Amino acid sequence: MISFRASRLLLLFFALLLGAAAPAAPKAPKIEYFLSMDEPHTHYFDVRMTVSGIKQDYLDFKMPTWTPGSYLIREYARHVEGFTATGGGNKPLNAEKINKNTWRVNSKGADGVTVQYRVYAFEISVRTPFLDATHGYVQPAAVFMALDKHQDQPATLTVKPYQDWKEISTGLSPAGKDKWTLAVPNFDILVDSPIEIGNQDILTFNALGIPHYVAMYGPGNYNRETLVRDMKAIVEEAGKVVGENPNKDYTFIVHNLHSGGGGLEHLNSTTLQTTRTGYETNYTGFLSLVAHEYFHLWNVKRIRPKALGPFDYDNENYTHLLWVSEGITAYYDDLLTRRAGFYSPEQYLTLVTNNIGTIENAPGSKVQSVAESSWDAWIKFYRPNENSNNTGISYYTKGAVLGSLLDLDIMHSTNGQKSLDDVMRYLYAEYYKKQKRGFTDAEFQQAVEKVAGHGMEEFFRDYVFGTKPIDYNKYFTHVGLRLTETARGEAFLGATASPAGGRYNVTAVQRGFAAYQYGINVNDEIIAIDGQRLEGDLNRFIASKRPGDKVMILVNRAGLLQPLEVVLGKNPNISYRLERNTNATPEQQALLRKWLKVQG
Repeated sequence: MISFRASRLLLLFFALLLGAAAPAAPKAPKIEYFLSMDEPHTHYFDVRMTVSGIKQDYLDFKMPTWTPGSYLIREYARHVEGFTATGGGNKPLNAEKINKNTWRVNSKGADGVTVQYRVYAFEISVRTPFLDATHGYVQPAAVFMALDKHQDQPATLTVKPYQDWKEISTGLSPAGKDKWTLAVPNFDILVDSPIEIGNQDILTFNALGIPHYVAMYGPGNYNRETLVRDMKAIVEEAGKVVGENPNKDYTFIVHNLHSGGGGLEHLNSTTLQTTRTGYETNYTGFLSLVAHEYFHLWNVKRIRPKALGPFDYDNENYTHLLWVSEGITAYYDDLLTRRAGFYSPEQYLTLVTNNIGTIENAPGSKVQSVAESSWDAWIKFYRPNENSNNTGISYYTKGAVLGSLLDLDIMHSTNGQKSLDDVMRYLYAEYYKKQKRGFTDAEFQQAVEKVAGHGMEEFFRDYVFGTKPIDYNKYFTHVGLRLTETARGEAFLGATASPAGGRYNVTAVQRGFAAYQYGINVNDEIIAIDGQRLEGDLNRFIASKRPGDKVMILVNRAGLLQPLEVVLGKNPNISYRLERNTNATPEQQALLRKWLKVQG
């Protein structure tokens, strides 16, 4: 008989034996990125990526082909060089490129794979990375690869700055006490978090209950205190629209450059580019840019069309609603700048009429709807040519105009109790917070109708999906305004010629007018008109004529001289102006004050 004590010892022995035989628990998947820039003057970022805890026969590493917010396939993989892979013990692994943006590593189940590559970065824009001896700017979609099928996996990113570079500015949070190691919740957030590395001037302010950081690269004629005060005012006005800021902090990366400009929105940050002297020459324009990109943290990053997230980084992501995401944001950028007091009411109305003039004087407005313009952004908007004005319309500009008309219609329909702001609040609450998804075309229209309290079928059919002429005064009358038109009427050729090296080369021909009808082509060099050599402004010369006059234009076409007889037409362009109705009712005047945020 075995004693009780002996039986316990036997049980303990077998338990230890079984425990020793049990397989070890699998390691948790781990992805780490390392970024260095040891020779910034060569414009190369060096990237190392390690993967462990994921045992597969092969691993696919994919470089995005585009970046959200800029709807064009940019083929970022074209700037990748020297892709190599190693396994456990630094053993080389076979790696082959299987398509334009995917590298396959035959890992053979190895637990621990490291890939390395270089990225050439020498295009300064908000959509592309840039590196030189003064700073590094990382546009993550163009620098970091995703591990295919594991984009939701958290990771870390460790940055090794060049020599005496002390600052890093990004929407990513530090993974610990070291600011150079960043936590990456998933690949989508990595792509959505640009990084500025260098010795940038960092301004700070608190607004909407969170800290805001402004990383200023390069010298500029800005006043730090004034800029902080005014950006804070813009931010606070933007926050009033939806009424909630979902971020715990926000970062502006500002590049002060010799020339150029623009912005690109991100989840809790943005990159802005402006000229170094722009703070004096176009300060309100810069503040409007701040308003535009900041408002995107709601409209597009959270209030979004269904197609814009989760993203397919290999292919186009189509939507008819860029006129909402970008165009209505363009409406708000000037409106918020007005609400903050940086535009006078008259200056703001001038901006509204300028937008109307831009779309009404473009032949393409009669050809392409704003919904189609949104859909075709991938092949048209970022690839304009000499014929674009004849065939297309900007979803930014027309979307801004339609946004203003929707705002006026809602205010009128609700006796000033609601506005387009309420549509934004509804979309944010219903689709971002409650349903946690984007909305469809039909759902956006339904949201507008819900707030306005009436159907909008005609508006969307004629003005969004159609090209019917807009009845502007139907909407401006609601606030006691009247849009007036003044025809130019002088002689008109319908061609644009830009002087270059003393030559006047045709850069655009307007459909349906004299140059178009009588065979003047883009790239023709205009040498003489009526036997006189062209010297000076072509339009000024034509304006001295009368509609119906015949002129003989001598052009150089591909090295051959060709005379063309042209009958001049009448200038079709119209000047627009918003005027106040002298007989506006008190209710209309009250709505105008509400729209323009005027006291009294």
